Amino acid sequence: MPQAPLFKVKIFIASDHAGFELKRALIDHLKLKGHDVEDCGAKTFDKDDDYPDFIYPCAQKVVSNPGSFGIILGASGQGEAIVANKAKGARAALFYGGNLDIVRRSKDHNDCNILSLGASYLSGDEAKEAVDLWLETQFTGEERHARRVEKIERVDRVENG
Repeated sequence: MPQAPLFKVKIFIASDHAGFELKRALIDHLKLKGHDVEDCGAKTFDKDDDYPDFIYPCAQKVVSNPGSFGIILGASGQGEAIVANKAKGARAALFYGGNLDIVRRSKDHNDCNILSLGASYLSGDEAKEAVDLWLETQFTGEERHARRVEKIERVDRVENG
């Protein structure tokens, strides 16, 4: 029997063909945990699709729905993070394996609202562990971190109007 989450959040999720199967596994995992998950595409596997077509609209939904989060996937996750960060208010962090402190720090120090995963470098279990940790981690709100996030937001306002 799946455990109920400590909290329920709205999660927007998107991938291209390279992350398609892992995205489907994560959707099932997140729904079992009680989260409200919206699949922003790709809805069908197409080896010739382009990640910006799914990732940017997903990032826009995250920033348009305060308190929501995004999970985006691609082969490396790098291009996906770049595209997501073009959406005003998006703070996407990249994880493709290794030390999970990277995942924790993206949230508790940088208040990231989108996690980009490198599907070619993560097993399903590793991805689930990273996503669970990321969702459970809260922004510390410490003055130095809050000050830095405010500076990021200030740059965003200057660059994106």
